[in-house]
Amino acid sequence: MERILEQFDRTYPDAQCALHFSTPLELLVATILSAQCTDERVNIVTQDLFKKYKSPGDYAGAKTEILEQDIRSTGFFRNKTKNIQGACRKILDTFGGTVPDTMDALLQLPGVARKTANVVLGVAFKKATGVVVDTHVFRVSRRLDLSTAKTPENIERDLMRILPQSRWIAFSHQTILFGRQICKARKPLCPQCPVEDLCASPDKTM
Repeated sequence: MERILEQFDRTYPDAQCALHFSTPLELLVATILSAQCTDERVNIVTQDLFKKYKSPGDYAGAKTEILEQDIRSTGFFRNKTKNIQGACRKILDTFGGTVPDTMDALLQLPGVARKTANVVLGVAFKKATGVVVDTHVFRVSRRLDLSTAKTPENIERDLMRILPQSRWIAFSHQTILFGRQICKARKPLCPQCPVEDLCASPDKTM
């Protein structure tokens, strides 16, 4: 694990969340929109979205069909609209109009599971309460034999056990970049991999 962290630090020293945001609410909305959608597309959509909707009340009070059209190009727009409006109503009704900063509270919001909560807590609030396990972290963790689990929740559990808590946030950012650029799903670029000598994955391409 230490060698993997050293190589990731060397290769991705400035890894950050790719979603654009300026407030915890914006990050929450962007993360909900990122499900089954690229961060690039989300950033294009939120460029105008965040100018139009600035508070939980703006989202909660919007006409559903209009918000659906505003986010349509991110895919699954009806369900995402339902989750965004539901989360914002809960924020208004239960949390005084402010995005909460604890895992238990965030998990009360419609459409928010541990992945989304970990993103908001780690990126917006700098709180390392867990490890973000998206598709890239899931794939890389299994290829590098950091976990043999078959669900994101169990992979997160394994990573929390073997990673220092001080590395939980940075590890996710670095691994996501690594998964996008090198350890790709269909054809990993193993000759370019900084941890190739530590990998025994059966789908290596050499």
